[in-house]
Amino acid sequence: MITLGIESTAHTFGIGMVTDRGKILANVKDSYSSLNAGMIPDQVAEHHQLVKGEILKQALREAKIDLTDVDYLAYSSGPGIDPCLWVGYNFAKELSEKIKKPLIAVNHCAAHLSIGKLYNQLKDPVYLYVSGVNTQIIIEKTADRKSHYVVLGETLDIGLGNMLDKLGRIMGLGFPAGPGIEELAKGGKYLELPYVVKGMDASFSGILTKAQQLYERKQATKEDLCFSVQETCFAMITEVAERALAHTGKTELVLIGGVGANQRFCEMLQIMCKERKAEFYNVPIGLAGDQGAMIAWEGFLRKGQYGDGQYDDRQYGEGGVKPHWRVDEV
Repeated sequence: MITLGIESTAHTFGIGMVTDRGKILANVKDSYSSLNAGMIPDQVAEHHQLVKGEILKQALREAKIDLTDVDYLAYSSGPGIDPCLWVGYNFAKELSEKIKKPLIAVNHCAAHLSIGKLYNQLKDPVYLYVSGVNTQIIIEKTADRKSHYVVLGETLDIGLGNMLDKLGRIMGLGFPAGPGIEELAKGGKYLELPYVVKGMDASFSGILTKAQQLYERKQATKEDLCFSVQETCFAMITEVAERALAHTGKTELVLIGGVGANQRFCEMLQIMCKERKAEFYNVPIGLAGDQGAMIAWEGFLRKGQYGDGQYDDRQYGEGGVKPHWRVDEV
């Protein structure tokens, strides 16, 4: 049994294919980038329209199957950027009607959690989900034989990934800025920045404001700011993740989301987990950011729950797109 997944929530358009045993047959993507700006929704949606056909061809070649071999089609219903979500939904619907196979709407955030759990073969982890717009500490609870996600803590303003991209735009690093910031940080030294943790939550907007002031007043180099922002923000999230492990008594922490590609971030979490006698897990870079394989796997897991393509407009909104769908609503 093969599920095809389509990802289009933000700057990445991806198509992945997985079997019912979790084997990834294909995982192809193309991402919008910009030298001088961040994500302009209409431009990102146009990018997705331009690449979708070729991405599908590449994925089918990589999986060595025909489209008619697909048993289910899944797509990101939300959360995400509205115009981008519509590109994925309309393409998924077109393919579903073409091969007459069920269409499944899935939650993008839940898909990140599912692929992290699958890849590392975990039982009951604390999930640390850090991407562009999302910065959340999540666990899974079961009641009446049904599981649901609970957000223990999250950003109070902007996601860590978005904050890094905004900083990168200020410094002229282009979009996405994460890799450039990580590289510059290797040559920097520490400058004190605001450290804002409130219980299980964190705030990043004040850090961004302070870093921008220092940069524009020429009171700090790019290298020093990149190093200091990383050290401060990653320490904040590491503190909250440790508190989540202590509170829940769990012994597994898994990092997912695009910011999880940062090696310094992983190093700090690894040290913390080792000191707590817990296990730290992450995913390879190909599964850390947005991609179609995670959508396919989440679609397979949810295929019965969401009625194999029978939409409920009260839940998904018109056409199955739900831009503000939180993971704790899954």
